[in-house]
Amino acid sequence: MKRIRLTVAYDGTNYCGWQIQPNGVTIQQKLNEALSDLLGEDIQVTGASRTDSGVHSLGNVCVFDTETKMPGEKISYALNQRLPDDIVVVDSRETSMDFHPRFSKSRKTYEYRILNRKFPDPTRRLDTHFFHYPLDVELMQKAADALVGEHDFKSFASVHMQSETSVRTIYRCQVTRDEHDIVTISVTGNGFLYNMVRIIAGTLIQVGTGMIAPEEIPQILERKDREAAGPTAPAKGLTMIGLEYEEDGKNILTE
Repeated sequence: MKRIRLTVAYDGTNYCGWQIQPNGVTIQQKLNEALSDLLGEDIQVTGASRTDSGVHSLGNVCVFDTETKMPGEKISYALNQRLPDDIVVVDSRETSMDFHPRFSKSRKTYEYRILNRKFPDPTRRLDTHFFHYPLDVELMQKAADALVGEHDFKSFASVHMQSETSVRTIYRCQVTRDEHDIVTISVTGNGFLYNMVRIIAGTLIQVGTGMIAPEEIPQILERKDREAAGPTAPAKGLTMIGLEYEEDGKNILTE
């Protein structure tokens, strides 16, 4: 028996999120089916992040155990022949049997992208949230700076949160605008609550329009009340960029 680690990129538009559900096709389901067909075993992958319906990924991580003699690094090539075009395994490798993608120490990065101009761009309709009111990126960055550090993020979590604690650490939160008027909110942390990044994005959008002042962010955190923060931004603007693990030699606290 050996454990294989996969890094998976996908366009989440046509899927009901990562986790298997009784009434909808998911990323996890497609991986299980393709791996079981490839290896002739009943394969069930365990993922690092249970991304929601419509959310994308460039680097979600999952593992599975197998008796196959196929080298770990070869599995990605064979597996991609059996997956739909909107799911790609970008890396496969053998890992230690005690590695768990959710519980091993890691640093996770998400990006939320907003197309901020007068008219939409049809070529970006699936991976950006279109918002036509002007956004002040400088104000958004001031608010983002107040989120950095260890805080209780209960105000920035869905009321359906199931985590035992709402305390998380954000190492970096950066807001930028490129030459195509795409405003990107990039957030790196040790973990995220249910809908946390989308609520951060919705709150920063309100900061960018002047509805919330950057100076209000500490008070929003202090209230520990979902109603204190802004709305949950649409799923399609969110992409999980990837994870960095201590087992890969990363100093996740300082790099």
